[in-house]
Amino acid sequence: MKTSAGAGNVEIRELPDPEPGPGEVLIEIKAAGICGTDIHIWKDEYRSVPPMVMGHEGSGVVVALGDGVEGLAVGDRVTSETFARFCGSCFFCKRGRPNLCPERRSIGTHVNGVFARYLVIRASAVHPLPEGVSFEAGALSEPLACCVHGILERTPVTAGDWVLISGPGTIGLLSLQLVKADGGKAIVLGTDKDRERLALAKRLGADETINVQAQDPLPLVQELTGGLGADLAIECAGVAASFDQCLKLIRKGGRISQGGLFGKPISSDLELIAMKELAVFGFFSHVPSAWDRALRLMAEGKVLTEPLISHRLPLNEWQRGFSLMEQGEGLKILLLP
Repeated sequence: MKTSAGAGNVEIRELPDPEPGPGEVLIEIKAAGICGTDIHIWKDEYRSVPPMVMGHEGSGVVVALGDGVEGLAVGDRVTSETFARFCGSCFFCKRGRPNLCPERRSIGTHVNGVFARYLVIRASAVHPLPEGVSFEAGALSEPLACCVHGILERTPVTAGDWVLISGPGTIGLLSLQLVKADGGKAIVLGTDKDRERLALAKRLGADETINVQAQDPLPLVQELTGGLGADLAIECAGVAASFDQCLKLIRKGGRISQGGLFGKPISSDLELIAMKELAVFGFFSHVPSAWDRALRLMAEGKVLTEPLISHRLPLNEWQRGFSLMEQGEGLKILLLP
């Protein structure tokens, strides 16, 4: 499944089976998740380097090893980081943040990704799936690693913190589970179209859910937090109105964790950041340190990913999957090559 330049230029193509080079692994993909970033690429709203195979969330089985690969074997059940390469020597790489490396190249954006039968990736990016974690659940290890990086590493939660999560999509519902695992109290915001997602948030441990189109969230948030506002807001929707809600509902001196991608410039009342002395943290993709923690949380059952899977489609129904995702009718939609 390849994309070329321009909005909507995505099609299924037959490609030669790839072969792993030195230090690389060939993975037969068993499950691949559609991400909001894929929709932005499809609509030509996100920087990519076509032509290339899309997709960056996946899991599968090792079927071949390149020269020099150690610690992995044919038949291993695995998942993969998304960075095909990074320089390893720049300011950011030396500090464990290859996600910010100027030379970073990612699967599904710069090089061929997981919406295909096979993926070739550097062996150092490959992680074994824990026993008991299915291929379908494992396909969500990448968004979970992003949340571990953004929430647990960038804006850690203290037990008792009130945390506002705006946007009950995959990132929002994974963030919810991380907040609860660390002893936080969670308020999840959504809209009319999110009724089923808000119900799922309740089942996953949310202390309160609010449909912001049915009620003004401010009075309830003030009541729950003793009149202060939330300690931390996690913006996951990538919508200007969602960011504005976070600015208004966070307490003075609070923190905002911005994970949603807007796809275009937005206009917001940024003076509130100064007047309320807010700290705004962005998080983008993942770092290697987040992966082991993410997989351990899955193995321990502290984060459940399978309840987030709404659709399982064959690869040739990718257009249906993309449309469902764009319209907000699915949660995590898997393509099964």
